[in-house]
Amino acid sequence: MRRFPGQALRLGIAPTAVSLLRTSRWRGDKVTVLAEQVLDGTAAATPVGAAALAQALRTLLEGQDVAGWPVGIVLADELCRLWQVTPPPGATRLADIEAAAALRFASLYGEPPSAWTFSADWDARDSFYACAMPRVLLAMLQALADERQMYIVEVVPHFVTAWNRWHRSLRAGAWFGQLHDRMLTLAAIDDRALRAIRAVPVPHGADHYWLTQTVHREALLLGLAVPSLVQLCGPLPAALARPAQEGQVACAQLGAAPAGDASPAILLARAGSPA
Repeated sequence: MRRFPGQALRLGIAPTAVSLLRTSRWRGDKVTVLAEQVLDGTAAATPVGAAALAQALRTLLEGQDVAGWPVGIVLADELCRLWQVTPPPGATRLADIEAAAALRFASLYGEPPSAWTFSADWDARDSFYACAMPRVLLAMLQALADERQMYIVEVVPHFVTAWNRWHRSLRAGAWFGQLHDRMLTLAAIDDRALRAIRAVPVPHGADHYWLTQTVHREALLLGLAVPSLVQLCGPLPAALARPAQEGQVACAQLGAAPAGDASPAILLARAGSPA
């Protein structure tokens, strides 16, 4: 497959499917779907799950001439961990805040930090957010890229792509949410600062009453005022798209609604940054 300037590949990786897209900044279609592969949803954070995912990716790439191409990888939020870290008093070294992030991770998720790779905007003076991705998954992706002679330009959680794109468009006092594959990743915001990130399954028929109850619960747990508006990106369920009743939290769509025939795995890959 001949590569023209401004073109790159994008992989979307979820527990249930993987997809491959070609993106182009200047030539032809901006996004072209090349392939999609369904898998059984085995946890990719385990060696068995990573092996199953590697096989699915090899099947996905069969017949694709990808050698020499840059590839950006978007991971479903279920495969990653996102959490807030408060630096310990008197922290001055990177090692201090890395240790604080590891301790907070173990406390929140009950998993050994050694199995995960951490990334963050490290800050010894103020709270910051950290991300963890499974080491076994990252190692498998790098081995696959080496095998197919691709070079990885980024590996990023889905929520991070949405936050980077939309956080400057949020109205004062609003919260942010990302809808994807019946999961709402909700960002609680106070005084334009990100206070917490919560992933909540979206039940069938979810409406403004459900959203109101969910937002009230999270605001109570965080000690924050309940927002009057949640701005959402991703496919908006019909029940949520209808106007809210009095006393309910309203929602508004950020950007155009995704194409109705695009699968969750394709929408995941489309979310990445231009390579």
